[in-house]
Amino acid sequence: MVHDLGVAEELAQDALVAALEQWPGSGVPRNPGAWLMTTAKRRAIDQIRRNETYARKLRLLGHELETEQRTAAGADGTVASVASVDAGAGGADGAVIEDDLLRLVFIACHPVLSREARVALTLRLLGGLTTDEIARAFLVAESTVAQRIVRAKRTLAKEKVPFEVPEGPELGRRLASVLEVVYLIFNEGYSATAGEDWMRPGLCEDAVRLGRVLAGLLPGEPEVHGLVALLEIQASRVPARTAGPGRAPVLLLDQDRTRWDQLLIRRGFAALARADAAARERGEPPGSYALQAAVAVCHARAVRAEDTDWERIVALYDLLAARDPSPVVQLNRAVAVSMWRGPEEALALVERLAAESPALRDYHLLPSVRGDLLSRTGRYGEAAEEFGRAAGLTRNGAESAFLLERAEGAASAGAAAGRGDRERPGGR
Repeated sequence: MVHDLGVAEELAQDALVAALEQWPGSGVPRNPGAWLMTTAKRRAIDQIRRNETYARKLRLLGHELETEQRTAAGADGTVASVASVDAGAGGADGAVIEDDLLRLVFIACHPVLSREARVALTLRLLGGLTTDEIARAFLVAESTVAQRIVRAKRTLAKEKVPFEVPEGPELGRRLASVLEVVYLIFNEGYSATAGEDWMRPGLCEDAVRLGRVLAGLLPGEPEVHGLVALLEIQASRVPARTAGPGRAPVLLLDQDRTRWDQLLIRRGFAALARADAAARERGEPPGSYALQAAVAVCHARAVRAEDTDWERIVALYDLLAARDPSPVVQLNRAVAVSMWRGPEEALALVERLAAESPALRDYHLLPSVRGDLLSRTGRYGEAAEEFGRAAGLTRNGAESAFLLERAEGAASAGAAAGRGDRERPGGR
């Protein structure tokens, strides 16, 4: 409405501050969102009045506020409904994006910005992620993400980008960024960057919901269904990913698979089938999300961890690496190789990956994987060091405690192995 992202942020924050000051005394209004919107609009009008060059916007906001208060006043005097960002909210082929958050994601993913900038900006403004959490997703420094967000805001202001829901082909051009935003929101929920809890299930639920809305909006897009399939199957494991009173992390191979949500798994299978059918209809190979979903299917189909088809998983990671090369894909592939062909071969892959991929230098999962492989090859002392280094790199309290526990376990195993050598005939 004010056509300035920075101003909009300030107005929204002012409205929240006003709520924190007033609601404890007056009580939470019947429609909190409408109260916040009305308050923000009033602040906007006050600000515009101080600048005559914004007279046109003043009339627009004043008329809109007047109309809302007259026609939609609630019993407590607040506006009963929040105005849509764009009344049309048009989608592909005239479809309507009915989800407020999804509309905003499409608006923020404007092609005038680079892919990295639009995703970072959208995650920060709408995904609820901090710059630190976004930096981990991109494997870059926090300062880099902060600069991207600042530059993105400046670019939007400089180019006078209209904040409106895209339609037709324009919606399709923004789809890849929107899918990436939803994917990264889920990832942060599935494995939280910081805090004392290993997961943030609320973010996972938001991402799954947005994916389902997208699938209904764009039923012919293979990667939409591929992403939904991936998120549904990954979300099915959430109940089994922690255990005990402290909700300690539980690794995939150690999870109680009877706790996996079978309804979500079936939904995931169905979504992947739709993705495959849509890709065949277009004559396209499987996309990145569909390939990741296929990996998740391999795990979901294995009744026991030892039944997992690791050879197929390695083959899927090969396809994924060819389509979407990244060091994280290669690290996951190395883990699959260790389960299929043994830890020694995988350890060589990880060592080479560490030397060739500076982006992984401060990524805690690299020493974590290396520690696991070293432990499985009997190099317990080195494994303990790697687990300790991984614990120091993560900022998640639950994950750090888990990794330190693994470090202690590796050290104890090393000590026990040393005693065994000394006790054998001829041992030293």
